[in-house]
This record gives sequence, C-alpha cells and structure tokens, in this order.
Amino acid sequence: MRIILAEDAAILREGLAQLLALRGHQVTTVGDAAALHTAVTEAPPDVAVIDIRMPPTHTDEGLRAAIELRRQLPGLGVLLFSQYVETRFVGELLAEGSSGVGYLLKERVVDIDDFIDALNRVASGGTALDPEVVTQLFGANRRTDGIGTLTPREREVLALMAEGRTNAAIARSFVVTERAVEKHIANIFSKLQLPASDTDHRRVLAVLRYLEGR
Repeated sequence: MRIILAEDAAILREGLAQLLALRGHQVTTVGDAAALHTAVTEAPPDVAVIDIRMPPTHTDEGLRAAIELRRQLPGLGVLLFSQYVETRFVGELLAEGSSGVGYLLKERVVDIDDFIDALNRVASGGTALDPEVVTQLFGANRRTDGIGTLTPREREVLALMAEGRTNAAIARSFVVTERAVEKHIANIFSKLQLPASDTDHRRVLAVLRYLEGR
C-alpha cells in the first residue's frame, strides 16, 4: 500500500514507518496538518494515518485536515490514530455517507499485523474501529430510525461489524454458527431498510447508518 503517516511525535512516526516499510509498504511521513495536505494532494495514497491532535495547537488540526481531504478526495482511506476518543469527529468524517474510515487508539494497538489488517480494510472501503470507540459511539448515537429497532444481540453484531469483523470472527466471538450470524445481519439490513443493490455495499452502509448519530 501507499501510506501517508501524519504524526507529530517523531519517535512514534519514524518507528511505525520503519515497521510498515519492512512489510513492503511505501510510507511517506509528515509532522503537521499542512504537510499532510500537501503530501496527499501531490500523490494521493491508498490510506492516510492521521493523528487527531497536531501542531500548532494540538487540538483538532489532524481531524480538520482529514475532513477537508475526504471532501476533496472521497475515495481516500482515512485511519484516525489517536490517544483520545472524539465521537463527533467520526460523524463529521461520515457526513457525506462515504466509507473507508478507521479509528484506532494508540495505546490499544499491540500487534503490527493487526494494525496492517486495519489499514487494508480502510484502504478497500471498509471500517476498522477500536471496540472502545464503538462503545462510545453507541453512547453518543441519538438516532431512533432503524437503529432503535435492533435487538441487543443485533446491536452487538453491528458493533462488531463496525470494528471490521468478518462473519466468521463474529461467530467465534459469540460461539455460534456463521449461519446464525448471517440471520442477525439479514435482520439488521431489513430493519435499517437496506435492500440488496448491485452498487451499494450493504455491510458498509449499515455501519455508516450506525455511525451517523447526531
């Protein structure tokens, strides 16, 4: 993959870049939002890994850059990589109904292969969300259309879908068959009024519906 890594902490930035490069990925590193914008517009990557809090104020510069870049390049995969959970930021990133978004917490990423798997999912238009982020997003969600009709187990399945889990992984988590998971997902699609389509990826659309709470 072609990856742009926007991180102001030099040791973390360069260390992660070396680990990704050793696994065959092409990595460009930047230390602030302005450099990120320049790097992405000059050579759009498959995915941009962006810290939310960057110079000069260390508040939301990375997020602002991510939102602006997604508006300019709707197909750009964006993986937020932060120490903090900012639920409203994910809603802004998904305001246009697009896919290819991830949100991982730095302190909870302990395996580089899991991190690369998340990058692959985001780059291919899927999602990769830390379970803690998912939990807080559910708490922040105030929508009642569709989401409010889901059963507790259907909500759990949708939360795991938001993390990027496959049907097989969800089945292992609940110690049930994949067929049982498929039935839950079919119910989710029905309740969220997501009919089969030749162009829309219903799994991603269901996750987006879940994340669009205001």
